[in-house]
Amino acid sequence: MKRREFLVHLGAMAPIINRIKYGSLGGENVQTVKTSNEQLNDNVNDNIWGSLFGFNLLNYFMVNGKRPFQEEEFALIHRFGFNFVRLPMDYRCWTDEKSLTHIREEDLKEIDKAVELGRKYNIHVCLNFHRAPGWTVAKPDEPMDLWKDETAQKICAYHWRTFAQRYQSVSPKQLSFNLLNEPGNVSAEKHKNVIGKLLDAIRSVDEKRPIHCDGRLWGALPPMELADLGIVANLHMYQPFTVTHYKASWAGKWDDVPVPDYPYKEGDFLWDREGIREKVINPWKKLENQGVSVFVGEFGAFNRTPHKAVIKWLEDTLSLFNEVGWGWSMWNFVGPFGPINSDRIDVEYENWEGYKVDRQMLNLLQQYAENR
Repeated sequence: MKRREFLVHLGAMAPIINRIKYGSLGGENVQTVKTSNEQLNDNVNDNIWGSLFGFNLLNYFMVNGKRPFQEEEFALIHRFGFNFVRLPMDYRCWTDEKSLTHIREEDLKEIDKAVELGRKYNIHVCLNFHRAPGWTVAKPDEPMDLWKDETAQKICAYHWRTFAQRYQSVSPKQLSFNLLNEPGNVSAEKHKNVIGKLLDAIRSVDEKRPIHCDGRLWGALPPMELADLGIVANLHMYQPFTVTHYKASWAGKWDDVPVPDYPYKEGDFLWDREGIREKVINPWKKLENQGVSVFVGEFGAFNRTPHKAVIKWLEDTLSLFNEVGWGWSMWNFVGPFGPINSDRIDVEYENWEGYKVDRQMLNLLQQYAENR
């Protein structure tokens, strides 16, 4: 079952505050999130994840588009009042294509820079293998199969052990690892087997490093099988899929799909605030009730969905995250899902310091980060 098929199968905006709390977008009056990383201690077992809010930064997302991490983006995230970044990365960005165990030092130094920028701007950094040896949701497919091939598992473990050794001295309050992006239609048994091997590789070097694990079925299914492994479970919230990925070229064919609104009717099911609670929040709460911390590693809606529908969907989604106490990381910051330079055609952007800012979306995100 493909990602879109699965998500489809699962299948009033609150007024934007009249008084803008944040002054000018980058001015001295910008308020920061009150629960900063300075308040977090070094114990990996403490549930710090409800106090972290931010964005995915895509600098190492694909090897062909690799670009240096920008201090300006870290500074901007901090100035806007957020304190978390997830870095989805392609292992080929630091790997010699002739040998999957030959890691290029100069490329790891660029990741060092991102970790240091996180420390400088009081932003927690989460490193994620978006493409890992043997697994990816992107194209082209990996030549090996991480879920079956022990060679792929050993190489992937080697890469994570290298990262664990490299960042052993970095505080857990500043840095965490997210092992694999969106495990697909893999069995719970195979998933736990691979995750266990990667955990062993990291914890043989660094027992305190916080480890995030995405849910199976592309981040949608709570990983109940990992409940005893001491991990942070990551939800990727892209439901209803037609609202979040309408006209996204990589997400299916859209010629016969009507322009979506929100709330969104899918068959006999209504995706509204209570629908999201039923289909998304409640299943993940069952995992949390087993003592597993939950964090929203990705969420957002593509720029072809009408902006008014996106804002209403975000209002319901963020209010539910707030209600259950989950932190979050939006996909993305600068780009078609986010509040900066999103190229939506139905937004009146605010031009600010060279950026096109979706002030309505940004205010909404700031509101829910500040209120926690």
